[in-house]
Amino acid sequence: FSPEVLTTLDPALGSRIRAELTARGVAVVTGKGVARIERQGHELSATTATGERWPADLVLVAAGARPATAFARIVGIPLGEGGAIRVDRTMATSVPGIYAAGDCVETWHRLLKRNAYLPLGTTAHKQGRVAGENMVGGRREFQGSLGTQSVKVFDQIAARTGLRDKSAAAAGFDPLTVALTGWDHKVYYPGAEAIHLRITGDRSTGRLLGAQIVGHRRSEISKRIDIFATALYRGLQVEELCDLDLSYTPPLSSPWDPVQMAAMQWCAQAKSN
Repeated sequence: FSPEVLTTLDPALGSRIRAELTARGVAVVTGKGVARIERQGHELSATTATGERWPADLVLVAAGARPATAFARIVGIPLGEGGAIRVDRTMATSVPGIYAAGDCVETWHRLLKRNAYLPLGTTAHKQGRVAGENMVGGRREFQGSLGTQSVKVFDQIAARTGLRDKSAAAAGFDPLTVALTGWDHKVYYPGAEAIHLRITGDRSTGRLLGAQIVGHRRSEISKRIDIFATALYRGLQVEELCDLDLSYTPPLSSPWDPVQMAAMQWCAQAKSN
């Protein structure tokens, strides 16, 4: 079981989302599995494997996504990772004339250079466009996903893209992950909020591999994770982020954006190692 909320983030950032939940009156319990859910009259309760009982008015079970592909088995379409439909880059299955897209299919991962299961709305839209165009005679290929995503938890935004340290190492990279806390705009301008970043790159090549950010909903977290996603799409080095010509005005940013400050921190640590 995960030690923190939001398993898509490193625990160091997940703990910040836990803090936001706790501050809003949410009791957060991690690292324990639910053994059973019971109803007694109008009251529900969830009991952990260690016997702790949590009464509730409503129990919401969010156990992840699983592809609904029973129909594919019936017509003989091969399935891949996690039971998702195996498709090529044109979104065609191995059965002539049948295409598939969205949460029911495997997705080409742009960094891993192989298929993975990444059920995301943005990915589904792109795959649907590719499949639709090719079904009517087009010649388009899906360019791959980086797993870029963001979520709002009360006033905090958590976002990530690319690979984290563990997944990067499993893929054969030599990852280095560096953390940085900066400000979303110049601190002398009222309302500055802290932004917490973690950036992962490959020690041997200097290539950017992934990024994670947590910050206030006014801090343009989505914009900043999209900068990282764009850099990943183009295969940039971490050091190249320092040279990006990003916009600046004191109410919104700093001459060195936190994205670039994190990149500089990564480069300094990579060189010192």
